[in-house]
Amino acid sequence: MNDFFTTILRGRKVLLGRDFYKFRQLRRNRLTLGNRYANWTFCPDTLNESSVVYSFGVGEDISFDLQLMKNFHLHIHAFDPSPKSVAWIGGQELPPEFHFYPYGLASTDGEILFAEPADPGIHSLFATHSEEKAGVGLKQHILPVHRLPTIVQKLGHKKIDILKMDIEGAEYEVIEDIVASPVPVLQVLIEFHHRFHHMGVKRTKQAISRLNLAGYRIFNVSATGEEISLIKTDG
Repeated sequence: MNDFFTTILRGRKVLLGRDFYKFRQLRRNRLTLGNRYANWTFCPDTLNESSVVYSFGVGEDISFDLQLMKNFHLHIHAFDPSPKSVAWIGGQELPPEFHFYPYGLASTDGEILFAEPADPGIHSLFATHSEEKAGVGLKQHILPVHRLPTIVQKLGHKKIDILKMDIEGAEYEVIEDIVASPVPVLQVLIEFHHRFHHMGVKRTKQAISRLNLAGYRIFNVSATGEEISLIKTDG
């Protein structure tokens, strides 16, 4: 979809109350990597071979992660509990700098219920936490998850340079763990899922406000308005 039609479609969603306009709050150098369907924008200024990147919800597309590794010679720590992703990653020939963990990010440690979307063309799972929310007829999986503090402790990192997450609506529940992270998190790249009928724009507005309160500022908004890049500032 070209930018013109993306803009028109987004404007229609705003008028219908299913989206809202987010604006850059400060300027930073920006670089976009990945393919047409899975790209992310970040600030490259502080990245080097010692940088730590957490990539949550990789699915079956790691183009962003591989390009980031190639450009900056750093290590990627990728996470996804979905069986399709685990199987797909297992079939790839990946460099030793790519580390994969078959569990997800959540607001709790343990296992939670995930459901497959009704559309078979969509490979991502979404967390439901209960059979009621999963919906009738949807295939369900009970999969392992961890809170961010637990993951940081397990992996032993002292900082996170980029935390990227596309976790199908679970982002709203982990914001508090991000702002209260036991180690500094410099950049947060989030795909917000307010397009889901059970989420709504109010939750995204609240999440951005919470991140702002913790010192994060928006430096990039994607054409769709769903991918937001924030960076930690002093105030």
